[in-house]
Order: sequence, then C-alpha cells, then structure tokens
Amino acid sequence: MNLPTLGPSSASGRPSPSADRRGFLKTVGVLSAGLSFRSALSAQTGGSGLPTIAFGPVRLSRLICGSNPFNGGSHLSGFVNREMKAYYTPDQVVATLRRCAESGINGWQISGPQNLDLFRAVADAGIGMHGIALARMEDDLAALARGGCMAAAHHGEITDRLFKEGRLDDVREFLGRARDAGMLAGISTHMPDVVDAVESKGWAPDFYMTCVYERNRSNEELKALLGRVPLPAREVYLEEDPPRMYATIRATPRPCLAFKILAAGRLSDRKEAVERAYREAFEGIKPTDGVIVGIYDRYSDQAAEGAALTRKYG
Repeated sequence: MNLPTLGPSSASGRPSPSADRRGFLKTVGVLSAGLSFRSALSAQTGGSGLPTIAFGPVRLSRLICGSNPFNGGSHLSGFVNREMKAYYTPDQVVATLRRCAESGINGWQISGPQNLDLFRAVADAGIGMHGIALARMEDDLAALARGGCMAAAHHGEITDRLFKEGRLDDVREFLGRARDAGMLAGISTHMPDVVDAVESKGWAPDFYMTCVYERNRSNEELKALLGRVPLPAREVYLEEDPPRMYATIRATPRPCLAFKILAAGRLSDRKEAVERAYREAFEGIKPTDGVIVGIYDRYSDQAAEGAALTRKYG
C-alpha cells in the first residue's frame, strides 16, 4: 500500500504538500468545482469482481468495511460491545481485513486517531486498504494523512448536534483543514436535513457519509412521531427512515457512503433481511455511491457474504 507523504514544513509550521499531493488536490479541486460525479464516477468491476466507484484518484469498492465492531461499538448493548471488543484483538482485526481484501473490499472506514495504529499494522501486513477516517475538529488531520488515510469526514454525531444548535457553519473549517492535510474532505450525518442544508450553502464537500437511520432524535421528536418515547431513546430505528435518506442521497451529485444499512445489526438475524437491506440500499443510492457495513465474522464469513450481495445488487 502506498502511503502519502508530507513535504517539508512551511514557515508557519504546518506541513507543505508534496508535488504528488498537490496533483492529488488539483484532481479533487476539479471534481469539487462542479464536474458532475454522476457522469464522472462510473461504477466499474475490479479484478475481484466486486463493483467499484471512483473516489478521488482511486477506485474504491462499493462495499467498505466499517469500524464499529472492531472498536466494540455495537449500538445494541454493553454485553455485545464487550463480546465484540474481546473478539477483535489487533491480530483478529488484521485477519478480518485480510479476508475483506481477499473478497474484493479495499476500503476501511476507520475511527480517526483511535484506529490509526491498527491501520498502519494492516498496511505493514501488506493488506491494501484505502482509509477513510471519521474525525473531529480537534483531531490531528495531518497525522491521519501521514498515516495513510486518503479521506476524512466530520464526525456525524457532532455534525448533527451543531446543526440542531444552529452552528452548522462550524463544520466548514473542518473541510478546509482536511484538504490542507491532503485528504478528501467529507461530512458525516444521520440527518437528511443536514445534507440539504450543506448543499444549499454551496460548500461542495468531496463526499458525504450518510446514515440511513436518523437515530439522534430527541425525546420530544420521538413523542411527536410515535405518541410515546421508547427506550433507549437514542437507539430507535424506524423503517420509514431509509427511503428519506436514499432520496436525499440521489438528490446530491456528490458521492455518498451510506452506513448502518442493517440498522446496527438489528436486521442481521435472518439472511433474507440482510439481502433485502443490501438490495434496497443499492437500489436507493446512486451508481456513484457505496455502502459502509461493520463486519463481525465470529460466526460466519461476513466479508464474503457482503461481497456476494454487493456483486449481486451493486
């Protein structure tokens, strides 16, 4: 895996991009300036038979490995969190990502600095993975770029909170900082309204990470929708949500990486439900988009299973 490098530091102390990185950013700038991703990013089939999309200067598999299971974040319960964390030792993460690569998956959405050492270990093991980091404003984005990440998205939980507080404009600085570090700059969110708002502002991020379930509704919002407040209130997944987000994804010309298509594991019990979720996801998004799915392969070969469904529907 070829890791990007930073050139000498500028007088301000900030790293200066190398000539290669300037070329990379020039490519990104052309795409961001108005070239239609719908026409420029066509889905292709890689040597593995897994469909790919153009993502900046690379071909990215339409199925991308998520990071929540590796980090013990099940969005189900503390018990499942502990089981995932116990299973995913560093060696097991490397083994799972090796299996992903064998299945044609060449993208990993990492959780910012938390997974950077693991990302380097995967690269050292000779496993080719394009890193897409979920990051916060205070994270060292230059370090993520030096570590090999090609893209960074502003963390969706924070994006949504800022939007609800009327402070969405704070996110714009992140886009500039990610691009200055030499990465594609994106925004993650769980809310279709955020994508609509960013589009209306004309910011033109390089991509979106879009959760198909709006899982950050307040108790008041849930009561207005349902007439009552279920528990736990922060983990409510409504079947009416994915069509809303898919419509938003189709309305933007920018590439979107849809995530939580399996409702954070809630649709994983039956093969029929898993297949339906993959089919509806690929039918709902644009041909220039991909999906991010967390893989917990303790009991089945989920990398190969997801790849097969991506070949079938993607």
